[in-house]
Amino acid sequence: MQHIPRAMEELRRKLRSALSGPHILAFLPAVVLGAFWLGGEVWLLIVSLGLPVLFGVAGGFTQWRPALIDDSPPQLPDLLRDSLVRARRKDLHLGCFLLALDDFDKLIDHHGRSVAQRISGRMVDRIGSALRQGDYVLQRDAGEYAVVLAPVRQIDLETAIQLARRLQSAIEDPISVDASSVYVSCSIGFVLDGQVGTPQSDDLLDAAEAALDDARSNGPSAIRSYAPGMKTVHRGHVEMARDIERALETGQFQPWFQPQISTDTGQVTGFEALARWIHPHRGVVPPSEFLPLLERCGLIENLGEMMLTQSLLALAKWDASGVEVPRIGVNFASAELRNPKLADRVTWELDRLDLSPNRLSVEVLETVVSASPDDVIARNINALAKLGCVIDLDDFGTGHSSIASVRRFDVRRIKIDRSFVMKVDTDPEQQKMVAAILTMADRLGLETVAEGVETAGEHAMLAQLGCTHVQGFGIARPMPFDQTLDWIRNNDIKRKNTPRIGRRTG
Repeated sequence: MQHIPRAMEELRRKLRSALSGPHILAFLPAVVLGAFWLGGEVWLLIVSLGLPVLFGVAGGFTQWRPALIDDSPPQLPDLLRDSLVRARRKDLHLGCFLLALDDFDKLIDHHGRSVAQRISGRMVDRIGSALRQGDYVLQRDAGEYAVVLAPVRQIDLETAIQLARRLQSAIEDPISVDASSVYVSCSIGFVLDGQVGTPQSDDLLDAAEAALDDARSNGPSAIRSYAPGMKTVHRGHVEMARDIERALETGQFQPWFQPQISTDTGQVTGFEALARWIHPHRGVVPPSEFLPLLERCGLIENLGEMMLTQSLLALAKWDASGVEVPRIGVNFASAELRNPKLADRVTWELDRLDLSPNRLSVEVLETVVSASPDDVIARNINALAKLGCVIDLDDFGTGHSSIASVRRFDVRRIKIDRSFVMKVDTDPEQQKMVAAILTMADRLGLETVAEGVETAGEHAMLAQLGCTHVQGFGIARPMPFDQTLDWIRNNDIKRKNTPRIGRRTG
């Protein structure tokens, strides 16, 4: 697409507006009649041929699409600055929306970088389809986009939320890739100029970034409008690294627990421990922010040690409280699995609390298993399996592990990735994919857990297909330990009054 100078494009837009719309129905007959009256057939012919040519030059015969800015991200502040100038000149208002595809790194792992980039590029057209003439779409980093609304006389919060939902709906429609459907979701943060007082372009962008950060921390598929209390997150890596070291020392990191329940009985069959950073000023910091920094700072093992200790301690506390939690799942990163003393440390922690090894689920990413030959990682996984721990293959379907590697590592349970679970109740292709995974697991004698279950429909369909356990926001969001006891008791009360969902037999 060739770039047209902005002044010329503005002239074409005004010309196209003048030559189209309801008003032209009133003026066109008068122009034609006037031409014939003043100049006869010659002028009538000139007007008849000239108006379509002029309309074509203005771009009236081309299918309209929102202006696409595909240069480097630093142009966004310039675009906001120009839009604000135009808005103030005419006493108009505008908004800025930032969109980010959820789990874009997993999309790359699953389908490869080239396919992920192709999907990311196609989203620009989808976003454009939900916008009006004059709105701008800008593709930022991979999987991230910005929308700057054309200035209008009035835009309120409800209208902005409706637009965000339309954008989300356009993005979340299935995408056909290599004869299969791929589902993605996105988080959206937005700001309206009236929410920031008398804003400059940098103020609007910072506010939109803060709203997007809040949406991501509450995602997937979250929408957040900017509020004055939101904290913008633009800090140097050095300062963040100091914060992380201090956080590990002062106990700001803690495990939150997300329940896993049986699709047959609704009973709690375990919890997964998920790391959360409770920052004294910023509140809950999402893992997407702190995990990469921990890896860069070489502190991921420190976090892992804390998570293992606190998770097993939670298991002992549940026992002491008289509630039944059969198992706790703990994620082990590659750096931890490379530690030759890992099995000894796990054994010591279990013995210290007098816990049976089969109550610990060692969750290992499928991508780690598929990339691990017979090295320290393989020896550690096998040692933990021999100890009696349950080996869970996490994010199943996103890597390239073979059935042979599943047997070699003595995997007992596979966790079906959220990308297969999305819309499984409405998409026959998703149902076929999940059914194939469940059939394979059944033949191999493996338990299954579906991750990312968000709706009752997904829960019901997974139960009918034969998935044994489910986990996700549709069941419960991750929660601190203090809230788990009440949740377990409430779940026990609720399941006694809930009809049983059976496996599909036909």
